[in-house]
Parts: sequence; structure tokens; C-alpha cells
Amino acid sequence: MAAASTPETAPAAIGFFERYLTVWVALCIVAGIGLGRIFPEAFAAIGRLEVAKVNLPVGALIWVMIIPMLVKIDFGAVHQVKAHWKGIGVTLFVNWAVKPFSMALLGWIFIRVLFAPWLPAEQIDSYIAGLILLAAAPCTAMVFVWSQLCRGNPYFTLSQVALNDSLMIVLFAPIVALLLGISSITVPWDTLFTSVILYVAIPVALAQLWRKWLLARSQAAYEATLARIGPFSIAALLATIVLLFGFQGEAILRQPLVIALLAVPILLQVFFNSGLAYLLNRRLGVAHEVAGPSCLIGASNFFELAVAAAITLFGLDSGAALATVVGVLIEVPVMLAVVKVVNASKGWYEAGAR
Repeated sequence: MAAASTPETAPAAIGFFERYLTVWVALCIVAGIGLGRIFPEAFAAIGRLEVAKVNLPVGALIWVMIIPMLVKIDFGAVHQVKAHWKGIGVTLFVNWAVKPFSMALLGWIFIRVLFAPWLPAEQIDSYIAGLILLAAAPCTAMVFVWSQLCRGNPYFTLSQVALNDSLMIVLFAPIVALLLGISSITVPWDTLFTSVILYVAIPVALAQLWRKWLLARSQAAYEATLARIGPFSIAALLATIVLLFGFQGEAILRQPLVIALLAVPILLQVFFNSGLAYLLNRRLGVAHEVAGPSCLIGASNFFELAVAAAITLFGLDSGAALATVVGVLIEVPVMLAVVKVVNASKGWYEAGAR
């Protein structure tokens, strides 16, 4: 994952593993399905390693995913919100007032109504829950990559991500619980809040302590550590996908259309929310260097948290876990497409934002 950008230390380009993340995810899906069929007893044993509904091997992998990303975030940047208040406002509106609710609506339309005949009836509620979990968690680390690719303002990106992460600690659980309740799904409140504490609050605290300690040593020590730990996030994500698909393999082989059908509402919500944020920023006269990352933050998802919450709430072999992994599968190519649109439309945007 790319480090938190500043004007002096902006990365040159998206990294090799980030650029081809969809390829690695696809390979891990195949590997997981194959290994699950070859070693079913081993995967069953891993699934039984739980404490308070939290699978210990997967929980460890989730921490390895999240903490290296959060070390990059400077929560002191929240005070910069005032410098970009219009763009910040648009992103917050889309992230917290539009995206989770639009996904719940799209999930109801496509999963519960239009695609219901082709989906296993017992998993429909779980699929919708996974989609909601995916939409309710704004993206964190990959936002720095998208922002760099669209030549976004790095101070805006940093302050927006820091603010979103702060709000996620208090808003993620209530919004998810509200929407799961509306979708007639039983909400395990204790497990939901436990998930937020385990996968947001504690990792944020540990990451910030680690960040302060590294910076107290030197900037060089901080940057060297980021370079070393960065690949661990993707490695842990890919290992988690292997485990998930080891459990999901039989269901996928029985109904291969499930992944394609789940991708439809995810794709629609990404394009809808990015377009909405982009147009609102243009209407308000926000600079393109702010509007670009604003719409990208508004559309992308913190899929690591979504996967973790889905596993914790509904289990490794649930439809919710599968739905969130589908989000991982299509996140990179879809967001790269949005980046291309943002870059190609800069002239049109600036002509109307004056």
C-alpha cells in the first residue's frame, strides 16, 4: 500500500502488487477452492479455532492487513478539515448519508428481488448484510493510491481519511445495525461492537503508538518500516481470501453465477457514489485536485474491515463473507476506471467549476 502522501514524499505510481491485485485475488480464489476440496478436514479445524465468535487465525490476518495501513495515517491532520470544508462535506455526505443506504436499496432490488431466483434462498439475507458491511466502511489506505493517480491534493486526502477513520469508530456499528435491522436481519449487537473494537479502535491505537515511536526515532526509520511492512497487508489479505474460499468452495462450484450477480450492485454503487460526489464538488466550485480524491474516497470501501466484520458476525462460510470478498475482487479495476474518468474529464470539470 502506498504511504500517506505529502507534497514532498508523493509516491511515483501505484505499486506492482496493488496494480494487479485483482489477478492475485483471482488466483487465491482458485487456490482456496482447490485446497478446500483437497484438505476439507484442515479447513474445518481452522474454522473451529474461535473465541467469542472471532476466528483466531483470520483475526490475526486481519490485524496484519489493517495495522500497516493505519500506521500511515496522521490523525493530527484532522485540523486541516477547515481548509477544504466543501470537499470534506461532500465526501462525508456521500460516505455516511448516501452510500450505505444506496447499497441497502440496491441489495434489496437486485439480491432480494431481481436475482432471487438464481441465488440460494437461505443466503439472501446474508448476501445483503455483506453488501451493507462493504458500503458502510469508507476506504482508508488505497485512497492514497487513487489520490496520487488522479493528482489529488495530498493534504485534503490525508485530512479526509483521518476524519473518516475517526468517524468510523463511532458510526460504523450504528449505521450497519440500523440497515441490518431494516433488512429484517437479526443484529448481534455485542458481536458487532466487538468487531469495531477489534478491527478499528484497537488497531488504530496500536498503529498510532507505533507511528509516534517510529517518528520519534527518525523520518528515515518511519519510511523504512513502512516499506518493509507494506507487503504484509496484501499478503494477509490474500491469505484470508484463500481461507474464505476454502470454506466457500463447494457453494461457488455449485452456483458460479453467485459472484457475478453479487458484483452488479457493488459496481452500480461505486459508479453512482463517485459520480454524485464528483458532480456535487463541481457544483460547489471545488478545485479538481480536491474533487478527484473526494469522489474516489466517496466510492471506495475499507474492504478489510468489511471482510473482518462479515466473518465475525456471520461466519467464514457465510454469504456475507462471500459478498465482501466479491468487493475485494472488483475494487481495484473499478477504482482504476473511475480514476481514468476523473483524469479525462478535468477540462470539462474545470470549465463548470469556475
